[in-house]
Amino acid sequence: MSEDNTKEIERKLAELEAHNKRIESNLALLVNRPLLMDERFSNESDEIDLRELWNAIWQGKWLIVGVTFIFAITSVFYALSLPNEYKSTAILAPETQSGGAGGLSKLAGQFGGLASLAGLNLGGGGAEDKSVIAMEIIKTWGFLEKFIEDNNIQVEVFAAKGWNRSTNELIIDPEIYDVENKNWVRDFDSKKGETAEPSSWELFEEFRERISISQDKKTSLINLSVEYYSPVLAKEWTDKLVKSINEHIQKQEKEEATKSIEYLKAKIGETNIADMQAVFYQLIEEQTKTLMLTEVSDEYVFKTISYAKVAEEKSKPKRALICVLGVMLGGMLSVLIVLVRYFSNSNKIESKH
Repeated sequence: MSEDNTKEIERKLAELEAHNKRIESNLALLVNRPLLMDERFSNESDEIDLRELWNAIWQGKWLIVGVTFIFAITSVFYALSLPNEYKSTAILAPETQSGGAGGLSKLAGQFGGLASLAGLNLGGGGAEDKSVIAMEIIKTWGFLEKFIEDNNIQVEVFAAKGWNRSTNELIIDPEIYDVENKNWVRDFDSKKGETAEPSSWELFEEFRERISISQDKKTSLINLSVEYYSPVLAKEWTDKLVKSINEHIQKQEKEEATKSIEYLKAKIGETNIADMQAVFYQLIEEQTKTLMLTEVSDEYVFKTISYAKVAEEKSKPKRALICVLGVMLGGMLSVLIVLVRYFSNSNKIESKH
């Protein structure tokens, strides 16, 4: 076969191969085109048409107005039904005694180990530690239970539902307490161990929610507040809480100091070592100073910087805020209802076609 014929055959084979490749590429496009069209269609259908949303909202405008109006009216009536509450606040400072606290702090560094062997805890935290402890004690069940019992305020804490400004009297819920016969009449489930009279825990929970105490870390000043229907009682209870916590810590430390002195005196009689006896006498001296301070100081833990006042303006409820939130909630809920209804109807129409 001549060289020219061979070249001609190779050229025709190359043309056939190129032609086959073009046919394969066209077939591939034809096969993949439906998939590309489906993807384009699905992407377009997934896109949210803002105009369509606006049309849906406009079609349901009367439903939106109606639902929002109902929520607005309901929130107004609810806000007006809530009784006013007033907050009374006292500003306190941790009381610092120049006697026992400072001396015990020094002795804690010098003889802390020896005192611990003798069974004593000198501490050394001073007034700051006592104030922190007192702030925590105010929140406890035991302290508030005793406070309620000592002041006989069970009815005021649990059965009151408002305050009459003109007569300065509390409004007692007749379904909970019978004022004339002085009896608890609330419904109760005896199977659950309940009684008509509220339990100590129920009183504690009710009263704890009305008390707030916090300390400013920069100034160390303490805010003690009571929020209640009657501004007069709120002020009175704030003052009594300050007095009660001072007396509570004062009594505790007085008892501890007395026991410590008795214990140290007994230890002196048990040892013949002069150095040990000298240490015990120093400890007795500091405990005696603490005992003296508990006798003479009324503001033992908290010193009142600003006394509580009878509030003239309510602290809550925030009626305007309640109404605004009611309108916003009604508007959002109604728009959601309209959009759900619109798109559910649209899907039903498309499924029929």
